[in-house]
Amino acid sequence: MPIALPDLTQRLAAREHPGRSPVMYQSWTHLLFLHWKWDPAEIQKTLPPGLTVDTHDGSAWLGIVPFFMRNIRPRFLPTAPWISNFLELNVRTYVHDENGRPGVWFYSLDCNQPLAVWTARTFFHLPYQHARMTAPITQPSSVAYSKHRRGAPQASEFHYHLETEGREPTIAEPGTLEFFLLERYYLFASTPRGIRSGQVHHKPYPMVPVRVDKWDTRVLALNGFKEPEREPDHIAGSPGVDVLIFPLT
Repeated sequence: MPIALPDLTQRLAAREHPGRSPVMYQSWTHLLFLHWKWDPAEIQKTLPPGLTVDTHDGSAWLGIVPFFMRNIRPRFLPTAPWISNFLELNVRTYVHDENGRPGVWFYSLDCNQPLAVWTARTFFHLPYQHARMTAPITQPSSVAYSKHRRGAPQASEFHYHLETEGREPTIAEPGTLEFFLLERYYLFASTPRGIRSGQVHHKPYPMVPVRVDKWDTRVLALNGFKEPEREPDHIAGSPGVDVLIFPLT
């Protein structure tokens, strides 16, 4: 029997604080969300047992998310400028577990901080990849983001502008596509002990209009997907959030 999709009550419950101490503090800034509709059956084939593709209006979604990681630190340590700030770009889809918890499944997470790659692989069992990355910011929020994964033939570039000046950010309304794509508070990881989940907690993403002048889908091909020959089906941007990170359970 197919497992039912999470209802809105379950989706809202996922963003509640878990009531325990985090293991890490982070800030995620200058986020760009590029999403394409995808065949749910194709996504399901890529998932481990115990996870089911999550859908909105019958469609699965595949996303590319470049952003900045800032002020990263374990709970009992201060930030260190040379290791606490770096770049990350993830390829992701949306899933739920057998208990109906909605979350994210990562296909890859490119990162230019070797210690962060080691930590995430070792303690969170996430598929982090070493990459050379740069992202100069011009004007208040114009980003020229470049990522070249180790061993990949070419770099990928994403040029985008978050329209933050004179704009009041909005928050995704529960039940909308934006809420489905952005408001995710669990990640799932495949570990030697099976599927484990990790929770994050933050305020809902403040969303602002974003203009995207350049994007690249070759990172999807690096993860075994056929590159979509069309513009993204959904684009969103956010100046960022402060995040609490909880251990895998």
